[in-house]
Amino acid sequence: MSNPPDFPDQPVDAGKTRRDILSGDREALVAIDTVIATAKRTLLVFDIGLKVRGYNSPQRCEVLRKFLLSSRDNRIRIALHEPRGLEADCPRLLNLMQQFQSGIRIHQTMGVACSAEDPFVIADDAAYWHKLHYQHPRSVLVMHDLQDTLALTERFNEIWESSAPAQVGGATGL
Repeated sequence: MSNPPDFPDQPVDAGKTRRDILSGDREALVAIDTVIATAKRTLLVFDIGLKVRGYNSPQRCEVLRKFLLSSRDNRIRIALHEPRGLEADCPRLLNLMQQFQSGIRIHQTMGVACSAEDPFVIADDAAYWHKLHYQHPRSVLVMHDLQDTLALTERFNEIWESSAPAQVGGATGL
């Protein structure tokens, strides 16, 4: 079931559900890029922190910038357990946040959301990358599965509701 690390280059049938089990961080980074590239309206990100997920790479930030430029209604919501390291770890992402103040929101988890340990990225209602536990290498890439994606979106919304705007880069993540 697992595909090689270059699976994003494989053609994806727009209507066919695809589920890939990933075994390591390198595959996960490619999968996150794949999910982000499919976004048309909304990106939802939940993680402990963003340092190891590639959110400071010039390529990732350029894709995010193009996503935000494609429509003023496009949104990125990021919920983190630990946003304090963003200034040092992800200055490019913070620069995007300053450029697109209405497009990017960063929150810090609080209360019951602090117990979540399974990072994920969701694009619209169609695709996601989900790491089963932040300390384990396995993750999954799912494309074109509305039911599973909506369930994970509901989980993100619960985490978001149990979070507050983060103080990052001298600004509030509002």
